[in-house]
Amino acid sequence: MLQSAQIQADRLFSLWGTVTDVAPGLIRIAGISHVAGLGNEVRLMTSEGPVHGEILSIADERVTALLFRDSDAIRIGDRVEIDQDARVKPGDHWLGRIVNYRGEIAGNASIPEPAGLPSRRLHAAPPASQARKGLGDRLNTGWMITDTMLPVSRGQRLGLFAGSGVGKSTFLGSLADGIEADRVVIALVGERSREVNEFVTRTLPAETLARTVVVAATASEPPGAKKRAAYCAMATAEHFRDEGHQVLLLFDSITRFAEAHRETALMAGEAPALNAFPPSTVRTIAELAERAGPGTDNQGDITAIFSVLVAGSDMEEPVADMVRGILDGHFILSRNIAERGRYPAIDVLRSVSRSLPAAATHEENELIREYRRTVALYEEIAPMLRANLYEKGHDAAGDRAIDLFPHLDGYVSMRNPEAISAAFEQLRKLLHPE
Repeated sequence: MLQSAQIQADRLFSLWGTVTDVAPGLIRIAGISHVAGLGNEVRLMTSEGPVHGEILSIADERVTALLFRDSDAIRIGDRVEIDQDARVKPGDHWLGRIVNYRGEIAGNASIPEPAGLPSRRLHAAPPASQARKGLGDRLNTGWMITDTMLPVSRGQRLGLFAGSGVGKSTFLGSLADGIEADRVVIALVGERSREVNEFVTRTLPAETLARTVVVAATASEPPGAKKRAAYCAMATAEHFRDEGHQVLLLFDSITRFAEAHRETALMAGEAPALNAFPPSTVRTIAELAERAGPGTDNQGDITAIFSVLVAGSDMEEPVADMVRGILDGHFILSRNIAERGRYPAIDVLRSVSRSLPAAATHEENELIREYRRTVALYEEIAPMLRANLYEKGHDAAGDRAIDLFPHLDGYVSMRNPEAISAAFEQLRKLLHPE
């Protein structure tokens, strides 16, 4: 059986087909449908150099392949080779580097690849549910608010919901520096090319970059490249997890990944649904997110934060609605809060970490509930304060909320260079000043 499989694999690497149709970002190939598999790579040699793609659909006589880059040099009758299953070879030689969607180190092609490095499939199954560990201990994040009110536990998967220009990238960079992890993998999917380099050179501290792999596909690249970059980043995180490392995966953004999937699925003929997102979008996002999380007993864990772009702060838009039900909690960055100058602009009352209440002690949960009650009461009173309709002295709880709110609001912006217990002690002092 193994020998037969090897013969079939050898045939696969050397099989050629012929281009029959060319469309923007797509080609159709004849002569390979009997051996092609979904996700197999294809390669064309053109006058502009090699062009790679991925098989998107298979019919009786023709195969449709999505190209990873556009090329005007492709012609009807060009020969196409089935190259291999979609695989990459992540490792420590990627640390401190920017890697493209094919697993190639950007601008540093001369860096040698370690001998004997195993390859990993881009499309892999998550660990079996019955073998996975539960969420681990709370992690230090470097922020008072995410060390207390919105804890991040080892192996947790969270969403960061934000509009443009509210400090999302800066906050992600601070989490890369603050959250305890042996390895950091950052997926920049659909970002502007200027921002990719800026994130690496300015946002990430040098000591954090030394343990970080950045996988990038910029906004100008075809949708297939963006999807592949996402899978490349996840495969990299899985590689480090399987080596026993604790991994932090920062994924920016799941919205661009969903949009790339929408484009490729529509190209493959899938019917559009809500906002033209095909029905397979939820499954595709869930399959990717499920690969993060706790590993098995002999593995590390992947703690993941997926950013979600919300146009006009609309938390009910399709991708935001899909992601919220898949992940283990969400941080919401508010434009209104950012506009009054408080960073990070986390809307604490609308944010939730599903590691609570288990991640905190009884006393800590009481402090968390008291913080939320006090801030919620202030927000009820705030319209009356702005209209000059509130009179102090008639409601002791309301008066207390007004007095405490500036300090509780400022708590969100406070860094925590100490242990988690110090963050709770600071919270206790704010709620119960002597």
